[in-house]
Amino acid sequence: MSFLLALIVLAPALGALVLILLGRFLGKRAVFWFSPATVGISFLASLIAFTTFKNHPSVFYLFPWISVGKFHVDFSLLWDPLSSIMALTVSGVSFLIHIYSVGYMGEDPGFRRYFAYLNLFTFSMLLLVLAPNLPMMFVGWEGVGLCSYLLIGFWFDRDTAADAGKKAFIVNRVGDFGFLLGIFLLFTLLGNLDFQYINSRAASLPTTAATAAALLLFLGATGKSAQIPLYIWLPDAMEGPTPVSALIHAATMVTAGVYMVSRLFPLFARSGLALEVVAWVGIITAALAATIALVQNDIKKVLAYSTISQIGYMFTGVGVGAVSAGMFHLFTHAFFKSLLFLAAGSVIHAVGTQDMREMGGLRRKMPITFWVFTIGALAISGIPGFAGFFSKDQILAQAYLHSKTLWTVGVITAGLTAFYMFRLIFMTFYGEPRGWKHAHESPPVMAIPMEILALLSVISGWFFSSFHQWLKPLGYIHLEELAHERELILMGVSVGLALAAIVLAWWIYLKRKRGLRTGFLYTLLTNKYYVDEIYEALFVVPYREGARAVSRYFDAGVIDRAVLGSGKLTLEGGRLLSFLQTGLLKDYALWMAAGIVIALFVALRGLL
Repeated sequence: MSFLLALIVLAPALGALVLILLGRFLGKRAVFWFSPATVGISFLASLIAFTTFKNHPSVFYLFPWISVGKFHVDFSLLWDPLSSIMALTVSGVSFLIHIYSVGYMGEDPGFRRYFAYLNLFTFSMLLLVLAPNLPMMFVGWEGVGLCSYLLIGFWFDRDTAADAGKKAFIVNRVGDFGFLLGIFLLFTLLGNLDFQYINSRAASLPTTAATAAALLLFLGATGKSAQIPLYIWLPDAMEGPTPVSALIHAATMVTAGVYMVSRLFPLFARSGLALEVVAWVGIITAALAATIALVQNDIKKVLAYSTISQIGYMFTGVGVGAVSAGMFHLFTHAFFKSLLFLAAGSVIHAVGTQDMREMGGLRRKMPITFWVFTIGALAISGIPGFAGFFSKDQILAQAYLHSKTLWTVGVITAGLTAFYMFRLIFMTFYGEPRGWKHAHESPPVMAIPMEILALLSVISGWFFSSFHQWLKPLGYIHLEELAHERELILMGVSVGLALAAIVLAWWIYLKRKRGLRTGFLYTLLTNKYYVDEIYEALFVVPYREGARAVSRYFDAGVIDRAVLGSGKLTLEGGRLLSFLQTGLLKDYALWMAAGIVIALFVALRGLL
């Protein structure tokens, strides 16, 4: 079993290493076979482990890693209900997106570098989810952050891509600072950073200490999973290639924070305040991002804000204590959101623009893309029969039992989701062509992964009961019962609101053929509540001006003067002593005689 788990992690790592060191010697076809194959091996190993080892928690030791004083960390891998689901999801979705990338990035001159980064990301994400302790998780955590930076700025000759990569890297460092402090605090409190040990001792921690550690760790989660206040990097991350958006910024990396909170749920549960913060930050983020998505015209930006919103739902589910519901939404969301991004990439690949105002009428030219996109939209909108309905319904039901306000905000956000998703569909696929001249369906290498994800976006939702039972051995998986009649009423409200939102989008964008383009609210949403401008004024400008002041007054006025002054002092000292170097033998003999006289005088004075 140790070999099988090692293969899950190391196969994509080997792919990245070979492509980084030897990629320039490999032809295009070799790269296109080799890179997806390594991830396919990882998926196959995950599937074998999932079907044979079942769901009993076990840690498999590989080799010693860190040993400093009382601090010991072994390189080992954890296989339990939570990590097995995540490994299967990450490797499976990554495999499909690697295949899709063969078609999407086939003509890009940097395809070797792209696939090396993609393999490295898959390795880092799998290490993160299979880590049995916080130090190993942190290595994977930072690894996916590095790969995100590299892939967002993949087309680094574009200023917007380079700036987006730097923004993502810097914002995530803010969250990771809190994550590190949380790790240090837990080690101070417990002296051990293994997940099983932390969870078993969480109930014995002082409430204040547990709250501080949980909130510091959650700060890291808000950065990695793009939640308030650190969500601002994700929309800009759409500057990277679209398959990157599907894999990293929809299906895997951005869910790392949800996984971490679920993994350490007993610690968060020890602090009621920490769970309340998780739930409320999640639902507020979900609502905020959904309202911004209503007016975006960039097809990838709509999906980016949708991702932020859906991750907010996941945090809400975990925050109200329904870990299985939150993780199930993570599971289903990986399929329908990666599908939506890949379908958006198919559209962009065909028409050469991301602006929905320059699309329209594409459903006849791109029937496969249209239908898979529609399936993804129905799933994320929570329409019965599709995956998102089951996972979102569970979260809303548990939120209702926890707080009526949480449920109200959640169900309104569900309606907004349906509206902006079908606004996207009506603007992109219906009406008359606007701006494009030639469009074509994507080749099979891109279409087949989309079709598989479309199928999973339908059938995966029907397995919630099995999913819930699978996670039960963790020991903290439970759902509160809701009266059947009340559950049907809540379900009816949610579905009815989603259907009404779809009809409203149809009326505005197809029947009326006029979007919402005026008014204070539209301006506010178009400018994303001016959050970037506020952050610019509060943090970026003061930091930049402070750095300039330090450069001008301290660096130039103190450091530079000290360095230049020491140089001048040496120069002037040399000039002062240069009169001793005359080049005349008689002068040197005179100075030598004077030195001997002085030495004799000192010696004789000592004797007397």
